[in-house]
Amino acid sequence: MTPPALNPVYTTFCQQINNRDLLLEAIQEARQRHTLSVLDESQIAVLEPLWLLSEYLHQQCVRFPHWLDELLVLERLSELPSLADLSCSTRPLFNGESAIIELDESAMMSRLRLYRQWWMVRLIALDIQQKISLTELTLRLSRLADVCVNASITWTRHHYSGLYGDALDSAGQPQSLIVIGMGKLGGNELNLSSDIDLIFAFREHGDTQGGKKSLSHQEYFTKLGQKLIQHLDKITAEGFVFRVDMRLRPFGQSGALVLNMDSLENYYQDQGRDWERYAMIKARVMAGNGQDRAEFEMLRKPFVYRKYLDFGAIGALRDLKKMIAKEVRRKDIEHNIKLGEGGIREVEFIVQALQILHGGRDSGLQCPALLKVLPYLSEQEYLTATEVEQLHDAYQLLRRTEHALQAVKDEQTQLLPDDELERTRIALMVGFDSWQNLDSALWEVRRNVHALFLELIDDGEETSEEIKDQDVWRLLLKNAEDKEAIGDALEGVEWQEKEATVQAISVFLASKNIVFMQPIGQERLAIFFAMFVAQLKHESSPDLVVNRVLPILEAVLRRTAYLVLLCENPTAITHLIRLCRESAWFSDAISATPSLLDELLDATTLFSPPTKKMLEDELQQILFRLPEDDEEAQMDAMRRFRLSIILRIAACDITNILPIMKVSDHLTWLAEVLLEQVLHQSWRYLTAKHGFPVSHGDAAIRPQLAIIGYGKSGGWELGYDSDLDLVFIHDAQANGYTNGDRSIDNLTFYTRLGQRLIHIITSFTAAGRLYEVDMRLRPSGNSGLLVTRLEAFHEYQQKEAWTWEHQALTRARALAGESSLKAKFEACRRAVIGAQRNRQELKAEVVKMREKMRAHLDTGGKEKGFDLKQGAGGIIDIEFMVQYLVLAWSSRYPELMAYSDNVRQLEAAAKVGLLSAEKAEKMIDTYTLYRSYSHRLTLQKQGRVVLGDALITNQSLVNRYWDEFINSPSL
Repeated sequence: MTPPALNPVYTTFCQQINNRDLLLEAIQEARQRHTLSVLDESQIAVLEPLWLLSEYLHQQCVRFPHWLDELLVLERLSELPSLADLSCSTRPLFNGESAIIELDESAMMSRLRLYRQWWMVRLIALDIQQKISLTELTLRLSRLADVCVNASITWTRHHYSGLYGDALDSAGQPQSLIVIGMGKLGGNELNLSSDIDLIFAFREHGDTQGGKKSLSHQEYFTKLGQKLIQHLDKITAEGFVFRVDMRLRPFGQSGALVLNMDSLENYYQDQGRDWERYAMIKARVMAGNGQDRAEFEMLRKPFVYRKYLDFGAIGALRDLKKMIAKEVRRKDIEHNIKLGEGGIREVEFIVQALQILHGGRDSGLQCPALLKVLPYLSEQEYLTATEVEQLHDAYQLLRRTEHALQAVKDEQTQLLPDDELERTRIALMVGFDSWQNLDSALWEVRRNVHALFLELIDDGEETSEEIKDQDVWRLLLKNAEDKEAIGDALEGVEWQEKEATVQAISVFLASKNIVFMQPIGQERLAIFFAMFVAQLKHESSPDLVVNRVLPILEAVLRRTAYLVLLCENPTAITHLIRLCRESAWFSDAISATPSLLDELLDATTLFSPPTKKMLEDELQQILFRLPEDDEEAQMDAMRRFRLSIILRIAACDITNILPIMKVSDHLTWLAEVLLEQVLHQSWRYLTAKHGFPVSHGDAAIRPQLAIIGYGKSGGWELGYDSDLDLVFIHDAQANGYTNGDRSIDNLTFYTRLGQRLIHIITSFTAAGRLYEVDMRLRPSGNSGLLVTRLEAFHEYQQKEAWTWEHQALTRARALAGESSLKAKFEACRRAVIGAQRNRQELKAEVVKMREKMRAHLDTGGKEKGFDLKQGAGGIIDIEFMVQYLVLAWSSRYPELMAYSDNVRQLEAAAKVGLLSAEKAEKMIDTYTLYRSYSHRLTLQKQGRVVLGDALITNQSLVNRYWDEFINSPSL
């Protein structure tokens, strides 16, 4: 971009201005009248481009010729507009006047106009000279509006205090008028000649106190709001400050000018429309205190940003897109760089639509400033880097051109001129050497923007058959008792018990939640049912699917945006039907946490289970977007993350993408990743309070603690609803202390760290709990220390532990924690397991424990069925045989204890000759089959008992192996 004075076209432009000499003469005369020196040739060379290109600058320089002296040396603006600056008497433009609250109303309004003009002259001059960035320019214009608004409120409160007193809240603290800036003002993106869109509010109802006359707070703040509009908007001999638009307030022009915060919140909760959500993206409190801002954000963010992937806004965004497209087709609008095709409004729509859709789950999108959000859209792959670059370049050029258009006469316009001289003027101000080049650049960026605009949200055109089906369900929503009509709507589906299904749907449609639904919700439900039933025509178990989907629908009735999510993505309905057919667990999970429906959208993620590294990265990306000190939000996010990943694993399990061993691997990786994060959060919390534990003179910068998993977690065999059997081990100096101001001894520190871990893992949030935790396997069980030193753990295992505790140790490993300590634990584990034992005594103990467990825990029987886990010939029999082999023979064959899972331990036993290859293979096959059944039963919520003789061959095989194990003298 080239400043006008250096632009080769500038000389030609000057020659075309007929009154060039008269313009200069008017300024020189004005300077003489104010006893200022006339401008010399070098000064004219610097300043003349400003008043030749901007009629507004020429007018102001004639009125205030001394401002030219500042423009001569003006290179940049380090300061921002401020209320103190406006009120001070040191600025030469204020001529030593008193502070603003001491002025009468007329003088105060004059001061505001003067202040606005002073800033406008400097900003336009810098913009024309290409000395200020778009961001700096719009920030200063927005701050100028903030200052003028607050100046008016300050003056009015001061002058009303004697008459009406103050509006105090319930704590006796003065309240102020809360002014909410909307649109470009809210995003600190105000343009050179913009209206300001405002909403007025106040915190609490009551009556003013301490004045001659008492008013209700409603009346009082209404008066303040009316005065504010008058002070800024009224045109006087000195012009205006800002045109004020109040139409964005609740109920628009027919609504109250001012609402209290409770009323504002109720309005947005109950009656807030989708376009108001869109508008509220850029809303901010520009006048009010910290409490006002906090309360407003508490009502704004939940209204604008939904915690789920918000496809509920798609319908509204599509309507808005159609409205924009219709507006673009209007005659003579192609030269409007804001409203025309590919204009500023389309850039804003693209960015704000993505913020609306995804901002609830991604707080990085919750920034009101467009130029700050754009890079993030690329970083997080909402748009490609090329698309973001195109939008950035377009927005910069379009806004620069808009400012040039408005700088000419200080008019609110976005229309490109027809006159050749005016076109050259605009090209010079934007920095181009010809109108043709500017026009070409504008159309290039506008074409790019419009192409992205068209691609963002489809127009959702339905076929006539789809519309017909939707109309049927619209009528049924109003006539739920018409079972014959429901039956007709279900034609074409191969029902097993059609009457029962019709009855279930009739009861559902007649429920109060649907009867009292808002019209938009009923419309969404009708569209969903039409699409859902159409897909059931290809379904083998439609009755089962309907029975499992209806509870999900019941759960989402108050958040019907989820229905839009499904309707906008027909493959999501396909996934929903398939997964509900195969899994009652899936149906219950979605009913309990409807936001999991998001996972159905993308088959590439739904049916592609993440690796451990991917899990770590995905969790970090989620947590990075949350405030580090918001523990509840972090806990809730981890729980939602766990649920979403388990759903994806279950989808892969149900569709046989993952074999059973890999299902457990992924569930175990998930637990490890979450435990590592929980340990990190707990450590950060405690070290912030107490400092870092010191051992042997050195402070530990990482937790000297390892989380040990036993059982399924230790053996890489976690299921969908598995508890975590954990033991916490630390390696800090026993008599050391932490180095913080609130120092505590190391033992207390690590005990509290363990307590913190359990709290974060087991506490309930809105998304449930992370895991159930069982700590009974720690030394001395429930009566033992919560966190054990490694040395004490080793000593306990060698001297006091029971045989069953050593059995458990064969399936133990470190899941999370400091790597060197994890290695020390593994060495300790091997030392204990690898000790020589009397095999006959060991076998007797193992058999005795197995018989005891079977007597107390076997839930099966001849009539009930086969208990997969505890029944004779079940999982525990296999595990006990393997644990015996590991404990009895690891002293001779260390490879037996190399791994902590049964399958690889069986493979090792075959390799060293303790079992035949055939026997080991059959035990492995049976074991994995049992686990597969266990997973399937969990997904169908059917416990662990298998009915009938489906596994009788495997059960008999394991019983035979158990008898051989007991009676074999060689083992």
